[in-house]
Amino acid sequence: MRRFLQNLLNKPVSKLADRLSSRPDKKRVDKALSELYENIKSNPGKRGLVLPFDANKDKFIILSDQHKGARDGADIFALAEKNYLAALAYYYKNHFFYINLGDSEELWENLLITVKRHNKATFEVEKKFLLRKSFIKIFGNHDLYWDNDPLAAINLEKIYGQKVTIYEGVILKTTIAKKPLEIYMTHGHQGDLQSDGNWFSKWFVSDIWGPFQSYLRINPNTPANNDQLKTVHNRMMYEWSSKRKDMLLITGHTHQPVFKSLTHLEKLCEELKTVKDSKNKPETEALKDQIASRISKGDKMPDFNGYLDTYFNSGCCCFDDGDITGIELADGCIRLIKWQYGKNKVSERLVLEESKLEDLKLENQGSRTESQDKRK
Repeated sequence: MRRFLQNLLNKPVSKLADRLSSRPDKKRVDKALSELYENIKSNPGKRGLVLPFDANKDKFIILSDQHKGARDGADIFALAEKNYLAALAYYYKNHFFYINLGDSEELWENLLITVKRHNKATFEVEKKFLLRKSFIKIFGNHDLYWDNDPLAAINLEKIYGQKVTIYEGVILKTTIAKKPLEIYMTHGHQGDLQSDGNWFSKWFVSDIWGPFQSYLRINPNTPANNDQLKTVHNRMMYEWSSKRKDMLLITGHTHQPVFKSLTHLEKLCEELKTVKDSKNKPETEALKDQIASRISKGDKMPDFNGYLDTYFNSGCCCFDDGDITGIELADGCIRLIKWQYGKNKVSERLVLEESKLEDLKLENQGSRTESQDKRK
């Protein structure tokens, strides 16, 4: 039956998918991010929370895009589950506050009852953070169900044993070197035609359109599986964040880690410049090989013009080798971390990038304010 429907509907569905695709539109992205930010600031507790924190004492781990599934051939989280559980055990033991940035459950491809049955261990570990009042759950485009289904609250209570409020974003507030700093976090699908909109469009995509495409095995054109769209999406996120004053933006959605507004390929290119100047031939060749590998996988060559350190992306918890990535805030620093399988398949934590919050390049922000943008 599936093959018959694929032959019959592949072309019309693909055309419609392209028209309704999540190809990000800059005006929509800017408007959606700004409206959510203003909503959280003016009415905290409804669409999101505003949390003051001490950058030198409080600790946060930001993870996204688990896409927990049914442990079948389509479950992209299955291989990463042990790394995820090890990471949460570490962060719970070390008193981190856990912020989940969405797409935690893959509800386009699976029924909730199936996801619940196959992910009891992960829900139990997340529940421990909730019981300690150190857990925030944000919805993404693949788990829009948590935001728009009338039964979502009941199902969440059954999973976690208590009521859970789902948010669209969160703003952390602190002071660094006597200057205010806000860290604005959301999943990152805001402004995408296929993922953001009114109640009906969200319901249609999450309950009808997404599962239908999944059943037909027609790959939707999204930033998570299209390298060109990742680049476009990250640039739009950066451009929005670079116009804000005293703010960092952290998202997920693309499955591509970004640290200080640079992707891994861009970071490699910057390192290559430094190594070339030092005339270190072996390291130069090694970096060239890594860059060539990234390009062969679809990454685009970078443009470094005017980059500020305003945009970060947590990556995902479903890489095809079982690795997971995330963002840590601790000890006055921001870090891009990876959990991978080491010797004897034991999970280990690696710090990929690190910077003190006070060293971030934010001084050129605010030259164009949002009110000035609106007057244009």
